Amino acid sequence: MTKVLVVCTGNICRSPMGEIVLAEQAAARGIELEVDSAGISAEETGNPVDSRARRVLEASGYRVPRRAARQVRRGELQDYDLVLAMTAQHQSALRRRAESEGAPTERIRLWREFDPAAPKLSDGARPSELDVADPWYGGHEDFVEALEMVEAAIDGILAELG
Repeated sequence: MTKVLVVCTGNICRSPMGEIVLAEQAAARGIELEVDSAGISAEETGNPVDSRARRVLEASGYRVPRRAARQVRRGELQDYDLVLAMTAQHQSALRRRAESEGAPTERIRLWREFDPAAPKLSDGARPSELDVADPWYGGHEDFVEALEMVEAAIDGILAELG
């Protein structure tokens, strides 16, 4: 089974949103995926999905399971077929870690690389132009916007996974 890891900073907003949306959309299309999420940082370890992210997901029809935030574990990057970073900073940190652990770096991609409306790296866009902005510091609309960015890339991600 294809395994995907979605990564953001603390694993309470963007990466759980990505995990939940990707898993549900894949299941709805009959695509078997194992999807998990984690954070670069350990600061939120053990915390649930942010309540604002939960509300936005549930309002859009997604089921939000009980889960606890976690940090990317040493050695686990090699276990995934695709690692999706929410920002260029996350991607850089993950690639450094993968290199130090002997894991392939080409599997570490930006979430919005798969959004057909996003700037294209192949056209010279800077990786940071593809960041999914952190909604944690904002209000409800920031979480809605983050979910919209997450959903916009789903078709491309699923096509990439075949």
